[in-house]
Amino acid sequence: MADESMGTSAGSHRRRAGGTRGRRRKARPRRKGWRIAAWTATGMVLAGGAGAGFLYYKFNGNLSSVDINAALGKNRPENVDNGSQDILVLGSDSRAGDNGKYGRDEGSSRSDTAMIVHVYAGHKKASVVSIPRDTIVARPACKTPEGKTSPAVKRGQFNEAYSIGGAVCAVKTVEAMTQIRMDHYMEVDFAGFQKLIDKLGGVEVTTTKAIHDKSSHLDLDAGTHKLNGEQSLGLVRTRKAVGDGSDLGRIKLQQAFIKALLDQVKQVGLFTSPTKLYGIADTATKALTTDRELASVDKLYSFANGLKGIGSGDMHMVTLPVGDDPADRNRVIPLTEASEQIWAALRSDRPIPESALQDGAGAKTGAEDVVK
Repeated sequence: MADESMGTSAGSHRRRAGGTRGRRRKARPRRKGWRIAAWTATGMVLAGGAGAGFLYYKFNGNLSSVDINAALGKNRPENVDNGSQDILVLGSDSRAGDNGKYGRDEGSSRSDTAMIVHVYAGHKKASVVSIPRDTIVARPACKTPEGKTSPAVKRGQFNEAYSIGGAVCAVKTVEAMTQIRMDHYMEVDFAGFQKLIDKLGGVEVTTTKAIHDKSSHLDLDAGTHKLNGEQSLGLVRTRKAVGDGSDLGRIKLQQAFIKALLDQVKQVGLFTSPTKLYGIADTATKALTTDRELASVDKLYSFANGLKGIGSGDMHMVTLPVGDDPADRNRVIPLTEASEQIWAALRSDRPIPESALQDGAGAKTGAEDVVK
């Protein structure tokens, strides 16, 4: 815009070239004025660049990461390069710090939520497999935070892997279960999740029945609700007030909420409000722990940008087929044939077959759909 105006001024000056010298003198302050404006604009651009640089380093500094590739080495499933991606997403139930109000910290964290997200080649669709936290699995040997080795066990509760060896042990256990290499790892904790929902302005869900759960502090009548961060956290942690009171009912609530969250993110209009965008970016980067390969703003942005075409209707969300553990009625075990159908499909980048999800003998399904 400034270049066009400067061109017009120069043309006018040429048309007045035959005029008096006094008029030519008056043109000098105008040229000086434009030079000042140009330098001011340049300064503003530089200042904006410096501001962007400051935000880049600030957000990078917010992120926590774990070098999973270095920790696990080469003894892992084959890294299949077919355009798909597999991401282990965990929700941490640590009661440390800001999370203390949700209960007593017994000295370790556990993975309250565990999902394997498979993004199909082309990045237009995804399958999400939730793993019940009480599932009994074979756990490989893992390093503890103190540097000792916790020996492999044939029967261990799934979420204890995270408690024993953190993100590295959780990834190692999932890869042993599935024979699928995890390309990335993401973790979010209670406090970060709650703050992020509040920054987004809440998430709208519709409950088909009332939910009253003293343990998760959730009190909702049937109907449509705009949940704030505290209520959203209560919803994804609710277990005793839905279905059979098991983790399977909670998983259904989590899956429904994630779809509602995806819809909310698309509607919130982040780029029309720099203040809102800053607040969400600041909160999200503080809430996340990732693998080392995602632990920078530019890499996270590139990763998220590659998934932006996937909406809630493009996500097939299922729960690992499980049945009662004969040795402990309070635990569950994977149904071998159905589970292997799921893992085989994801290894081949194929849709999960419906036959893997049909209720078989001894299968546990948890709650009815309470949120839609």
